[in-house]
Amino acid sequence: MALKALVVDDSKVMRMMVMSGLRKTGLAEFEFVEAEDGVQALEKLKEPGVGIAFVDWNMPNMTGLDFVKEVRKQPEFKTLPLVMVTSEKTMGKMEQALNEAGADAYICKPFTPEEMQQKLDKIVANAIARLSKEAGGGLLGRIFG
Repeated sequence: MALKALVVDDSKVMRMMVMSGLRKTGLAEFEFVEAEDGVQALEKLKEPGVGIAFVDWNMPNMTGLDFVKEVRKQPEFKTLPLVMVTSEKTMGKMEQALNEAGADAYICKPFTPEEMQQKLDKIVANAIARLSKEAGGGLLGRIFG
């Protein structure tokens, strides 16, 4: 099962770097959906199957932080894994994203696939388990569920 990942960044180059890095982690088979800002990303979330989102902080129209806050207000996305991928490196910004807004992880740019793998191992595994559960647990879930 491919994990559908929403990659939100106003820079096409950075979206490509995030997608390339995720592929290199080997954590999952990813299918990607892209958005240029938080407003567009909220629209993309209406499409079925998004299992995880990687969000830049500084974007026009709606920042990544505002996107995370908005997503967390919606009951159907309370458990959607949200990962900030940003150049904002201060402890205050990290605390704001993780504790106040509700992001699940924080990756600083520039990053390596190894850093992504280390920080995202459990989050990606949980996203896959969440999707599997929503899909009825796969074949075994349908047989024994």
